[in-house]
Formats: sequence, C-alpha cells, structure tokens
Amino acid sequence: MKFIHVTDTHIVPSGELLYGLDPAERLRLCIADINRNHADAEFAIFTGDLCHRGEPAAYTVLHECLSQLRLPYHLLLGNHDHRGNFQAQFPDAPRDAEGFVQFTLETAAGLFVCVDTNEPGVSWGICCERRLGWLERTLDAAGDRPVYLFQHHPHFPVGLKRMDEISLREAEGYIRVLSGRTNIRHLFFGHLHRPIAGSWRGIPFSTMRATSHQVELDLVIAGKVPGSHEPPAYAVVLADQDQTVVHFHDFLDNSPRFLL
Repeated sequence: MKFIHVTDTHIVPSGELLYGLDPAERLRLCIADINRNHADAEFAIFTGDLCHRGEPAAYTVLHECLSQLRLPYHLLLGNHDHRGNFQAQFPDAPRDAEGFVQFTLETAAGLFVCVDTNEPGVSWGICCERRLGWLERTLDAAGDRPVYLFQHHPHFPVGLKRMDEISLREAEGYIRVLSGRTNIRHLFFGHLHRPIAGSWRGIPFSTMRATSHQVELDLVIAGKVPGSHEPPAYAVVLADQDQTVVHFHDFLDNSPRFLL
C-alpha cells in the first residue's frame, strides 16, 4: 500500500506570516504536489503541530487547505495544537472514549495506531495513564498483526539538544508498553522538523522536515531551537508484508530534471 506522511504544518490565521513564511501557502503547495503526483495513495497522515498557536481561525485555514486534498486524511495533535479548538473545526475526527485524539486505521499493510501526545500548555509531550491504557489494550488486541505507530513527539533523544528536552517526557510507561513487541513494523513521528531515520530498540523510525519552517542540524546549541528555511518536505511510504520504504520529497525543489 502507499500512503503520504506530512508533519508540522504550523498554520496561522489568514494574512499572518511565521518566521517570514506563509505556512498556509506552503501547505497548499504541498497538497498540490501530492494531488499531482500521488493521488493514487490511500490516504495522508499528518503527525501534529497542525496549527502554530491553536487559534480557531488557524484551524479554519487548515480546514480550507485540506479541502483541496484529493486523498482521505487523518490528523494527529502536537504540542502547538489546541485539542478543543481542533475538535470544534474537525468534529468528525476520531477520538478515544476519553476524548483524546487517538485512533486506529485498518490497512492492507497492518494496523495503524495513532497516539495523542499533546499536553496543554507545554512544549513537551505526555502520554498519561489513560492514554497508555488505550495504547496497551490496542496493541494487545492486535496480537501478532503488523503494527505501524504514529505520534507527534519521539520518546527518545536524537542529539538535537533543545528538541530532546521537549520530546515525550515521563516516557517510562510508554517504553514499557512498547517493550518486547516484535510486530511494530515502523514508527512515524513529527516535532523535530528534520529528516531523521534510524531504529529504537530494533523498531525502525523516520521523521522529516516540516511543510513550514525547519530546525537546523546543530548538535551543539542548547537552550534554544536553531531554526532554518531549509526546503519543506513530505514522505511517500510504500508498505507491504516484506518491507517499509520511506521516500522523502522536497516538494518545492525545482532543479533541472533529466534522464541519466
């Protein structure tokens, strides 16, 4: 199966700029590129920080942008999002019995499990006991089926000092729930605004640049987030029983094309 991974759109109300960029225009260009080149994908998943400050007006802009996407889409929350304002604009978005924006998707590749790590008022992520309970029950019910996990915050450090400080905190319970499960095929997340891939305790993971502003590759700066205007990206993911392939695409790149 083929699906699209997009992250960190950071939409602001109409007419505003963010770090000198128009996040809504960036998202519209991203969506146009997906429509043009990957309309055969089954759906797109957005892994949080949908809006930069979580205002109702920003979610209105986001909704208008997403109305142009020819694929079904699924939305997760990040630390910049406001759960109530999001749910007001997207009332049909799935949530669990506790009201958290977390859900599962049945796919040909396996079960997609989408986790809500948003904690109001802070930049780091939290997965409280209620959310952990949902996750553990969901993974237990999946048995040996292939599972693909989606969240906003990573639960491990990646070497970007300030970003590591605002990843998933109090992650011991999260790690406990994931430990020993050999059927998690891949972990997708956002938050870091960088193209990063690797493995955590044998589980492959990937994340990528935002559609808006980026985090500079700097492993020294501490206490502040080093930003940049590196090219935005989305990912095209091909998944089957044998492999998961993640293609990162810089959708604003207009360098010459030719046959080799």
